[in-house]
Amino acid sequence: MTNLKSVAAAVMLAAIIAIGLTPTAESSLAGRWNGTIVANNVEVPFVFEITEVAGGLRASFFNGDRRITSTTSRVDTDQATFDFAQYATKLTFAVRDGQLTGEYQRARGPFPFRAERATPPRISPNAPLIDGTWIVTAKSNKGEAAWRFIARQNGGEVSATILRVDGDTGTLTGAYRDGRFILSHFSGARPLLLEVTPGPDGTLLLKQNGQPALLAAREHGARAKAIGRPTDPGQHTRVADRSEPFRFNFPDLDGRRISHTDARFAGKVLLVNVSGSWCPNCHDEAPFLAALYKKYRAKGLEVVTLSFEEDDQLKNPTRLRAFIQTYGFEHTVLIPGNPDQAEEKLPQAVNLNAFPTTFLLGRDGRVRGVHAGFPSPGSGEFYRKAEMEITTQVERLLAERQPGRTKW
Repeated sequence: MTNLKSVAAAVMLAAIIAIGLTPTAESSLAGRWNGTIVANNVEVPFVFEITEVAGGLRASFFNGDRRITSTTSRVDTDQATFDFAQYATKLTFAVRDGQLTGEYQRARGPFPFRAERATPPRISPNAPLIDGTWIVTAKSNKGEAAWRFIARQNGGEVSATILRVDGDTGTLTGAYRDGRFILSHFSGARPLLLEVTPGPDGTLLLKQNGQPALLAAREHGARAKAIGRPTDPGQHTRVADRSEPFRFNFPDLDGRRISHTDARFAGKVLLVNVSGSWCPNCHDEAPFLAALYKKYRAKGLEVVTLSFEEDDQLKNPTRLRAFIQTYGFEHTVLIPGNPDQAEEKLPQAVNLNAFPTTFLLGRDGRVRGVHAGFPSPGSGEFYRKAEMEITTQVERLLAERQPGRTKW
């Protein structure tokens, strides 16, 4: 065993030397890096980490405390490549003089990438207090009039997120510099640079990726009331007729048709989740769904994920398979079509435009509740509230008397 470990270490060391590093602790790829990608002509900084594991190296992006870790890696003579199968993306870079330079490759085109060793952030003194929840002006294609900006502050450092009806931006992190907070996020998806400028009247100006600034006012204040209320995720989507059973009939990953009339669902409480492996907020929701099913399936809960995938993935859903494996799904997953077909494929739904959206069905197959979107842990109490609301409703439905078999 010792000889095998020595051989593996020698192979890794040779690979590191081959891509331009010297065999010292300081020059190893392992460790924290300050990375930058360029998205829509905006430089988005982020922290990522490379670790040594059995068989090679792994790279991790971060969404707050959650890691998004590469599934495979390769170290060649002139570059290193980290694959993220759960996103169908890869990070490829060369190493020169302690700098990483390359690109993050994805279906919609690459992001230029560079990185250097992580250093402490530069923080200006006397940072103003922005901790708390703010109401933000919004005008989205989902009919929203307001969002929430949720910030947690420790001196000049802040972690925050913008919460919409479909979910949040992921956890933005950064610090106070030169009169404003510079926050950013990149977890392998949804790159965002947010500039937060405190105003003399107690409001904030939020500028996302260089776009026109949005006004934010502290929740419960008069300015916030004038902006409006964020959309209630429990009221955003509904079904046309709740007296009808909720119907679906789609193929699984092996091409077998699965229907709401299948015996496996008879008399069960059913959670039907509209999702997609391309969707960052669906990744936020996935750990909760996996845990919920494992906890309650013995009591009569079934979960069906309807994963609407992009056309190239419909032919060979490699990303969806990795998504399922990453989060340990043990429930039913079906593929109805591409994201643009969601309303067509589920005609009973009204205002179905948020990914994810979850329909909660009683034992009679009828919809008893709908929850649009899902926040990440970066939304704090709103994340916990979403988990609690869905869990409470599942428990309430499971406690109801099981009816006689309904003929659908």
